[in-house]
Amino acid sequence: MTTALTQGLERIPDQLGYLVISEDGVLASAGELENDEHTAGVIMQMVRTACRFRLHGTAEPPFKRMSVMFEDYVYAVTISGQKVFVVKRQNNQREPVIV
Repeated sequence: MTTALTQGLERIPDQLGYLVISEDGVLASAGELENDEHTAGVIMQMVRTACRFRLHGTAEPPFKRMSVMFEDYVYAVTISGQKVFVVKRQNNQREPVIV
């Protein structure tokens, strides 16, 4: 089951690690996020907080993706079904071009 959950996560460019989380806890992890229960808990709390902003009468979460950006890396958070997929990626942000 873990391979089905993580299929494709290893191929994401510049990824430093990933988590697959459910309400029951971490289902899969690798790289810099391997066994990182603390980060999983923080991300899940952020997702729960964001989910409070539901539109009246809808069962769907109010968002599908969330990015948490730092200077050197980004947490890309995606909700699919009852699972939360988190990928830590290198932040290759380009400096703005001044003309």
